[in-house]
Amino acid sequence: MLNTRREFLKQVARASALAALSSQMGLVYAMDPPLEQDGLSWQKAPCRFCGTGCGTMVGTKNGRVMAVQGDLQNPVNKGLLCAKGYHAGAALYGRDRLTTPLMRKGNKQVPISWDEAIDAIAKQIAKDPSNFSIYGSGQWTIPEGYTAMKFIKGGLGNNHIDPNARLCMASAVVGFITTFGVDEPSGCYDDLDECDTVITWGNNWAEMHPVLFSRVMNRRNNGEKINYIDLATRQTRSTKAADHYMEFVPQTDLAIANCICYQLLEKGTYDKDFVAKHVRFKDNEKKDLSIEEYKAFLAEYNIENTSKLSGLSKEQLKYLGDIFGDKNKKVLSLWCMGMNQHTRGTWINNLVYNVHLLSGKFGKPGSTPFSLTGQPSACGTCREVGTLAHALPGGRVVKNAEHRKQVEDVWQCKPGSINAKPGFHTISMFEAFAKGDLSSMWVQVTNPAQSIPNLHKNLANSDKRFLVVSDVYPTVTTRLANIVLPSALWVEKNGVVGNSERRTQQWFKMVDPPGDARDDVWQMLAVAHKLYEMGFAGMKNRNGKFLFHMEDENGKEIKSWDWNVYKTINTDKILFDEYRQLTLLKHKDIAPYDEYVKTRGMRWPVTEQNGRWVETKRRFVANDDPYVAEGRDIDIYMAKAGDKKAIAWARPYNAPPEVPDAKFPFWLCTGRVIEHWHTGTMTGRVKELKRAMPHAYVELHPEDARELGITDGDMVKIKSRRGSIILPAWVLGRGKPAKGSVFVPFFDETKLINEVTLDAYCPMSKEPDYKKCAVLVEKA
Repeated sequence: MLNTRREFLKQVARASALAALSSQMGLVYAMDPPLEQDGLSWQKAPCRFCGTGCGTMVGTKNGRVMAVQGDLQNPVNKGLLCAKGYHAGAALYGRDRLTTPLMRKGNKQVPISWDEAIDAIAKQIAKDPSNFSIYGSGQWTIPEGYTAMKFIKGGLGNNHIDPNARLCMASAVVGFITTFGVDEPSGCYDDLDECDTVITWGNNWAEMHPVLFSRVMNRRNNGEKINYIDLATRQTRSTKAADHYMEFVPQTDLAIANCICYQLLEKGTYDKDFVAKHVRFKDNEKKDLSIEEYKAFLAEYNIENTSKLSGLSKEQLKYLGDIFGDKNKKVLSLWCMGMNQHTRGTWINNLVYNVHLLSGKFGKPGSTPFSLTGQPSACGTCREVGTLAHALPGGRVVKNAEHRKQVEDVWQCKPGSINAKPGFHTISMFEAFAKGDLSSMWVQVTNPAQSIPNLHKNLANSDKRFLVVSDVYPTVTTRLANIVLPSALWVEKNGVVGNSERRTQQWFKMVDPPGDARDDVWQMLAVAHKLYEMGFAGMKNRNGKFLFHMEDENGKEIKSWDWNVYKTINTDKILFDEYRQLTLLKHKDIAPYDEYVKTRGMRWPVTEQNGRWVETKRRFVANDDPYVAEGRDIDIYMAKAGDKKAIAWARPYNAPPEVPDAKFPFWLCTGRVIEHWHTGTMTGRVKELKRAMPHAYVELHPEDARELGITDGDMVKIKSRRGSIILPAWVLGRGKPAKGSVFVPFFDETKLINEVTLDAYCPMSKEPDYKKCAVLVEKA
């Protein structure tokens, strides 16, 4: 605990020391290529942390990870790692790793055998299968997420499965689908190497995606002129590198994007040929608009009105309009949580696409909109496998009867096994769990008791339900569990993940997990087979065999539910190649598993051409994407109207549901720091990272701090209509909020800022807004 101002100032010094690891915001370069002569065995693996998908080389010896280096052969990071990636191996070796199953008996969690744990879970599910739920993660590997989907949607016949990616990427998903008819970006990381202008929309990529940030900064260091515009509500480390910092009032990014579009049409600087060929216009009622009607809608977002609403100057708004109106500029827009965690997250995604579509800055090298991802497989697992309450693998949805049949055929389920009714999305899932509408929940690879918003409401009565948690360390969530299952982590198991640029990457197990910890895939297979043994009808396929029936090369059944057998086979390959059949419908084609063993990943669609598997650099673009029709330069081939055009939506500004007032006069924004990842479950066990940033804090604007009589290290109370916490102040730290705003990171389990946050969400994506609610700030 931070009990004194002096202790906090020591923390600040440690954080500054970590920042000095390099001049590139905590980046560490690979040294010489790893050699076998050093006594270590080296193998490739993508980094365990964010959605960038950096390649690492992992050095092991005597069954232990001894070293991690950046992979010089991986095109994502080219040998570069951030501080978290460099310490990824240390995350395996915290002293409090979970090593044996635990069951709550009275007020204590006591060790039990795996057989006891599997039996108890299966019996609970069998009692009430329609009210059982799974809450998963963008950290699930592709085979893990696919197993969970087949287990609950094919075996149990309910759709109560959702990932924590609902909290971070759902708005991006719905934004893509509503604009282009299909999810995931056209562009790729190569655009970072070819742009001449970068605009970040509420994104602190210097800390959240530092390796990608470094690609652009390295070009600057080599003498290239890159214009960087930071559109944000808070000054960050990214701002320090910006040529232009434009600070806007929270939520008014909607108006700013509309203002840019207004200028493009008003001045006639939009790309007339591109728009005529590739864009159609619709209003919020899905009614088609002419370009003149769309222009009339935009009239209220003229420069004068938008300046008053947003806080940007007229000159700044005009500058943005001119940048996009310049045919010679190659503009790359980047965003992540600032746009997605927004009560109109889908709309702001749509509107940034509008800006790029009108300006013709789409699908061109260095000139495209690009949504960054927060988790290592939020794309590969949650979005592509479809581990969402409404979805099925490969871009399918449960409401579509043909989609259900296609998946049932691959899974060999009995016809009608998959329920047509969508399940609970994340916020409604926890509300249902609190009310008793869901009787049991299995949480894997995430820590919702720290990460979901409005914790007091959404965790109510959790002690009265049946909760299973699979994790690697004790967390706030494991403390609530009836059963805790110890899991294997990263290179303690095989894995396949998909990153932000559609790149699928594979790795092999390198070391054993500690004690009796076991793979998440095996845990689900074991419970499924226990249900099968109990005669549960859904766990039998249409031929009466186990739903997850697997065979070896000789046609002999593989007893994958038996841990001693499971350890000897690569179930990832079997599951991945089965899933692969479902990726073709929406042109998200992936290659056979063995092809990924040979590479540092491939960007889908991956198609076989002249006997070799070829990746796609840019989607929808001629000469890159094999599905583009002959004669077209851009082909939005999944457009719902079948006209091969993207939709520019007329989305208005919409005020946030909660704004500062006399009682709660400050804005609160939450987020991450460079040292920690999400709730700190892993990074909190890495002594170098923990020492550098041991506790959460509250950032204040210096003028606000002075008016409140607060200085660095003073304890400050942050209070909302939902709850309150006390934190040390950091007034002159690495970030500076706008006047009237505060910022708090959420990694610290002893300072649960989500007891304060609002759980209002985008009505289309169901993603909650962690970036803005009203709070009272006072010296404690």
